[in-house]
Amino acid sequence: MKRAPAIPFILITLLLDVMGFGLLLPVLPALVGEFTSSRDAQTYWYGAMIVTFGLTQFFCSPLLGALSDRFGRRPVLLGSIFGLGMMFLLSALATSLTGLLLARIFGGVLAANFAVANAYVADITTPENRAKSFGMIGAAFGIGYIIGPMVGGLLGSIDIRLPFYVAAGLSMLNFIYGYFVVPESLPPSRRKAIPWKRANPIASLYGLVRLKSVGVLVAVIAVANLAQFILHGTWVLYTDFRFGWGPRETGLSLFAVGVMAAIVQGGLLGWLLKKWGERRVVLAGLASGVITYVAYGLTTVGWMMYVIILVNLLAFAVAPALHAIVSKAADPSEQGVAMGSLTSLNSLMAVTAPFLGTPLLAEVSHLPAGDWRIGAPFFMSALLAVVALALAAWHFSRQPAHAGSQAVSAGH
Repeated sequence: MKRAPAIPFILITLLLDVMGFGLLLPVLPALVGEFTSSRDAQTYWYGAMIVTFGLTQFFCSPLLGALSDRFGRRPVLLGSIFGLGMMFLLSALATSLTGLLLARIFGGVLAANFAVANAYVADITTPENRAKSFGMIGAAFGIGYIIGPMVGGLLGSIDIRLPFYVAAGLSMLNFIYGYFVVPESLPPSRRKAIPWKRANPIASLYGLVRLKSVGVLVAVIAVANLAQFILHGTWVLYTDFRFGWGPRETGLSLFAVGVMAAIVQGGLLGWLLKKWGERRVVLAGLASGVITYVAYGLTTVGWMMYVIILVNLLAFAVAPALHAIVSKAADPSEQGVAMGSLTSLNSLMAVTAPFLGTPLLAEVSHLPAGDWRIGAPFFMSALLAVVALALAAWHFSRQPAHAGSQAVSAGH
């Protein structure tokens, strides 16, 4: 009997995928460091690795999302998983910065998993349940980041390339699981021809801005993600320069982030949405982020990073709430394009972030560990979060309460 599409199938696929990425987080900067001779060079080249992956993903995600609208989610998802596995393997085998860059470009071209997974969930959920379902995707991310970075840090302390081989193995396991278990979610009757004019990143971003009543929220997503990507792109090197952390310590800190993400998005999100509604969740989470970025940049003792992660729980609810609002504004037959466009937007921010965060960190990398200026990238993230908060507050003040599903039934 043919399996019916269900969220657990896609959650397991994402979990395995995120675990592969998580394995690399604590060790990629160290691998880049094998080919460089100074802190500032390591920081710049690590930024280049982020840029190459994000830039190729930016250009290719809308097309892959459109392909999933035309041919179904399943074949695009499987191809993407296989391509990421090849990226992990090629990265492990790289003997130069050029080889590492080429592997990142190859992976970025095919990294549509997250956009297609979001479209898959949108295919099989009702609008009122969508925020909760996106929260479950966030929980899968969180669990992947619980397991991946911790294991990656431990493996990296043995051999810096070992996590890359393990990530490649996870991708192959994911591909096999997807091939035999994950069903198609988009029936042929709902498929549509590829809108080539909208399948390029610029046109797709313009289409997002034109979505009913949520154009400003697209800017909120962009600015908030830019702040987050600056943190992501400098976290490992920052904690090394500030606290002397290695792959093991970095992996444990990312483990703590994953635990909080899973708790909030997998458990508390439904309650938060029911009690506050999507709008208040977004505003409170962005405000929490402002305070958190400043705190990250000012602390001079490593254990305080864990305290800050713990109290920043509301920030983990922002992304699923915003994605749900945007998804509801998109036509049901164009969820792949819409989610691919959001992924493309995220990739654009991932490309932009290294041009802002890593040069700042490189400039202060020579300062003593206790100097407050080493936190400069996080202070920039705090400023961006203030902008996102102001834009969101302005947008919600101009929209009627029902225009973003102020009150959500939490899926019951």
